[in-house]
Formats: sequence, C-alpha cells, structure tokens
Amino acid sequence: MELLLKRHTTTPLSTISDLYIDGVFQCYILEDTDRWLRSEMTLTTMYKIKIRGATAIPTGRYKVVISYSNRFRRYLPLLVNVPAFEGIRIHPGNVPADTDGCLLPGTQIGKRDDMVMASLKAFQILMLRLTSVEKKEEIWITVTRK
Repeated sequence: MELLLKRHTTTPLSTISDLYIDGVFQCYILEDTDRWLRSEMTLTTMYKIKIRGATAIPTGRYKVVISYSNRFRRYLPLLVNVPAFEGIRIHPGNVPADTDGCLLPGTQIGKRDDMVMASLKAFQILMLRLTSVEKKEEIWITVTRK
C-alpha cells in the first residue's frame, strides 16, 4: 500500500496536507510547521533547523508499521526510521498542540488553517484501511510538497 502526503498550507504553527492511498484522496493531515527538512540532509543540518515539538518530519519515503504505543496505550501506525525524529505516529488530534511531530488526520480543514476537524472519524477510517492490508503487504508513506 502506498500513502502519499502532499503538503500544501504552512503557517507559523502548522502544516496541512492531503493524504492519498494508492492515488485516491483519503483525508487531510495536520502536522507541525514545515521547516523544509529533507530526508537526504545530514542529521547535523536537520538538528540545526529542527525545533523540538514544533517541526514537521522531513520529506522522504518511510515504512509504516502498526505497533503498540505505550504513550497512547493502543495500536497505532508508526513511521519507521524518520531521520532526527522518534516515535512518529498517526493518531487523532485537532490542533498543533496535539502533534509533537505526529500526523493527525481529519475529514475537514478547520475555519483557520491550524486545525483539522472530525479527527477521530478520519483516524478510524484510515486505521481500518491500514490494518486490512498490513499482514499482506508493506505500507509506505511518501511525504512531499505540492
């Protein structure tokens, strides 16, 4: 399964993206602010640019696995080997304070660009899609900018 995250709206607090599964729009995603990190940068460069808890993950391609999160006490999608980041998950949340680098799905963009709506609903639908294939095929996500 191929996920494609296309970033399109960045504010000082957040980034809004469109998430596609196998080429079909799935939902919106809220992340921290895109500071133009790229997976091919050196870790030293990334750490100079990154602001902990306020920076979106680097663009690039990452494997996604479903694993148990001690923090959230449930199974969640985890992006594997994201340079300069650890524990990047996809989970429900609506505002930048909920992200800490993670990807927050939503069915709608809020009235202001720093918010997604109906996150739990979007997450549940996304999780069903991911868990239905995780035992049969690998799941990958490519993070890009429009």
